[in-house]
Amino acid sequence: MNESVVTINVGKKGVNDNLIREINAILEKKGIVRVRMLRNFRSGSDVADRKELARKIAENVNGNLIDLRGFVLTFKRC
Repeated sequence: MNESVVTINVGKKGVNDNLIREINAILEKKGIVRVRMLRNFRSGSDVADRKELARKIAENVNGNLIDLRGFVLTFKRC
């Protein structure tokens, strides 16, 4: 596993402006970031489909979605 990849956990607060800013900051600094959707987020989310959720996050970050495995998204800087 690559130690330089930062993982952000999305919990019950969900996807908000602070989360998007944090993802963008890490993308700018490291070039790659993983976003893990925790169980308490998935159960409380109004978005049932993980692909739809990945698309929603991808529209708001300065990077491309390069991998979607289970409930872990990987973004790389554009």
